[in-house]
Amino acid sequence: MSERSFSIRFWGVRGSYPVPGASTVRYGGNTPCVEVQVNGYTIILDAGTGIIPLGRELMRRARANGKTVEAVLLFSHLHHDHTQGFPFFAPAFVPSTRLHVFGPDFLASSPKVTLDTVMNPPYFPIRLAELNAWLGFATLRETDVILVGESVGGVALFSAGDTVPAADPNLVLIRILRSYAHPQGVLHYRIDWRNHAMVYATDTEGYVNGDRRLANFAHGVDLLIHDAQYTDEHYLGLVPGLPNTQGFGHSTISIAVQAAQASEAKRLVLFHHAPEYSDDQLDFIQEQVERIQPGTLVAQEGMTLTLYDEAEPLPPQERPVPVNLQRKG
Repeated sequence: MSERSFSIRFWGVRGSYPVPGASTVRYGGNTPCVEVQVNGYTIILDAGTGIIPLGRELMRRARANGKTVEAVLLFSHLHHDHTQGFPFFAPAFVPSTRLHVFGPDFLASSPKVTLDTVMNPPYFPIRLAELNAWLGFATLRETDVILVGESVGGVALFSAGDTVPAADPNLVLIRILRSYAHPQGVLHYRIDWRNHAMVYATDTEGYVNGDRRLANFAHGVDLLIHDAQYTDEHYLGLVPGLPNTQGFGHSTISIAVQAAQASEAKRLVLFHHAPEYSDDQLDFIQEQVERIQPGTLVAQEGMTLTLYDEAEPLPPQERPVPVNLQRKG
């Protein structure tokens, strides 16, 4: 795969808490972490325990290529299953690493405040301030835009009222949608590059007739990664021994499919699996969803999807066009 590509790899696909063991070997037991490699840049979505093996892999690549680790880390929100891997993220202990950290500031708890609290005795022996890497923190609002590319000096955050640079087809564009369909709220992210796009919409629940804001935000994307923690039966409290989960802030398979159909996403990936579900149960879900929405995938650790690779030219009618970076309003 060339540097000028757009690919996604799943490192942690579970919700709530890690579930290592014989019954989760194939789909994986780590909590949320997704790696996006786009135009030679690394973007990390959430820092559940999946970020731990990702960190080791980023260090391996850096040694092999004679480069340093630089990445953008985007937190959807700051619940424990989305932050618990960060204290064990190996590149954060290396002085040459540059890590641009973004996330929400719900209830006056920004990513920096949250990680500083977690990485503090008696909870953890090493403080955030003692990490050797360069760490840049910023909080995000729904009107913000992040641009990634050489013409903006690497990584740049633009807020409402800022002048956004003229369209550059080599820039990666990251936009934000704040959802209220999860306790304390959550940020969804859309990543665009050249005429290809993905949306990461974890930890969200449905609405009557679907989430229209999300449908507009994700309209026409190549890939929609959507929370689907529960089966419909589990969600409704119809599974013996499992609680009714309406209002927990997580979706069902049918809610995720509805979101994909409403947004006209080209492919759906079900994400944030319930920790109670075994590999066999997730196999059954894959069979079910294939009948409902053909081409849908149940996320697995190690699964890699490529949206674009310059080394494999697209047919002429599908060649990418410059992304329009003009801000609205």
